[in-house]
Amino acid sequence: MFVGHQAVGLAGRAKTPWISLGTWFMAVQFLDLLWPIFLLLGWEHVRIVPGITRLTPLDFYDYPITHSLVGALGLSILFGIGYLALGKAELPARRRGAIFLGAGVFSHWILDFLVHRPDLPILPDGPYVGLGLWNVPAVALTLETALYAAGIFLYLRSTRARDAAGRWGLWILLAFLFIIWIASLLGPPPPNERVLAWSALAAWIFIPWAWWTDRHRTANA
Repeated sequence: MFVGHQAVGLAGRAKTPWISLGTWFMAVQFLDLLWPIFLLLGWEHVRIVPGITRLTPLDFYDYPITHSLVGALGLSILFGIGYLALGKAELPARRRGAIFLGAGVFSHWILDFLVHRPDLPILPDGPYVGLGLWNVPAVALTLETALYAAGIFLYLRSTRARDAAGRWGLWILLAFLFIIWIASLLGPPPPNERVLAWSALAAWIFIPWAWWTDRHRTANA
């Protein structure tokens, strides 16, 4: 998933107005933000195998740190602790925020479980799980689009634009995310794994973009 994860971030921001959308986007994509770094470091591995699923040519055969169940749980706890220590809200709000953001990080694994073939390890060496909806494109695409629409609705219901940047900046961001998602499904496979890893690092751009856009919006009463 891609925009399905962002949908959780949009909904999470609606629930926790003291937490920036940029922080939420970092949380829900945290596993995938670390993954290309670990690929480049040689700590995790992927193969490009066109046809391995109907929607993605990637064979995720080795990512025990970022995408095993225990790894995702550990990173969720780490992210929550980081927010608790570094967040600027009052302590009760930081405690709630740490729980919500930790759950947001872990939601990534849950949503991946729906679409991945059985390549998500429970422990670093398996067993492996995944419902494989990427092999049922009509269901996978409908589900992810519906999640994204729901996330956008909740975010729009809970915030309003302060100015033109908050209005048009948001819609440009949301449209760009959707276009990137569709392009990744329709475009050719990456030429090699290293190019894939470097291109995946571009997802970090959406964190400051979301933070900036969110600063130009305010919470509804």
